[in-house]
Amino acid sequence: MNVRRLIPTAALAGSLTLGLVALSALSGCSPSDAADDAGGGAGKSGGKLAVVASFYPMQYLAEEIGGSHVDVSTLTKPGVEPHDLELGTRQAAQLGEADYILYLKGIQPAVDEAITAAGVKNTVDAASLTTLEKHGAEVGHDHGDEHAGEEHAEEDHAHEGEAGTDPHIWLDPVKYAEVAKGVGASLEKADPDNAAAYRKNTTTVVERLTALDSAFEQGLADTATKTFITTHSAFGYLAERYGLTQESIAGISPESEPSPARIKELRTIAAKDKVGTVFFETLVSDKTAKTVAADSGLKTDVLDPIEGITDKSKGADYVEVMESNLAALEKALGAK
Repeated sequence: MNVRRLIPTAALAGSLTLGLVALSALSGCSPSDAADDAGGGAGKSGGKLAVVASFYPMQYLAEEIGGSHVDVSTLTKPGVEPHDLELGTRQAAQLGEADYILYLKGIQPAVDEAITAAGVKNTVDAASLTTLEKHGAEVGHDHGDEHAGEEHAEEDHAHEGEAGTDPHIWLDPVKYAEVAKGVGASLEKADPDNAAAYRKNTTTVVERLTALDSAFEQGLADTATKTFITTHSAFGYLAERYGLTQESIAGISPESEPSPARIKELRTIAAKDKVGTVFFETLVSDKTAKTVAADSGLKTDVLDPIEGITDKSKGADYVEVMESNLAALEKALGAK
């Protein structure tokens, strides 16, 4: 771990430097420790593993599994849409000071590059802990407009993971549990002195996710329709897990603008599959979703991709927001 040491007094020159050392000794930390504590960066004192998480779904696992033995900071602050995050100099430096980095390759290109450059030994890509699959804006339907489909495929590709795969694995509780197990094992390896605690915490997280999976399976087993429309194509894994069909206005990227052909197509899908709700999310403008809904006479509601927790989130953490998502889906799909 990054343990800082006080510079021996004998090696310092000048009364000002001596004064800093004296103050550091009184406070129990070095000047560099004090600066890090004030800035909330990695490498804090206290013997904890300094962990950097790329965005909220990784932060949640690091905090829940690491418990009191880790000091977690995140590169993506609450309220910031993570897909197009650009890192500042201080955040890049923070990566180099970490003992352990947890990220999800394929969802934040700038973060991927910075993490590779940091070269931290204990760096874990969550995508390597489960199996990624391909999902897109048009999964589950035969579309007549081939050109529109090609446009969406091009838009999606820039924001997908390896080989055009979908990185939104945390929205499937089963896949997220697989990732949790891998994170737990990697923390044990990085910090063997606290392996028992990490193992225990991992079991707790996996049990919580297993219960969540059961709730989704039961809640969505019998619904009037199996199709839902979302702002962007984040819910492919969830849809596949529970026998649903996701139709997105944009593609994998929440910032993509839909073509007129796609909007027309969604009106047809909504009528055919008896869709009554268009879902939007908390970190992206709801303008397009509301326009599509108004054009088709549909309602709107929130389906949160849980890329960050803010005061707009319907829950305090991952599990609570997923429970809110389940309630929204049950209502929109006409669960019986």
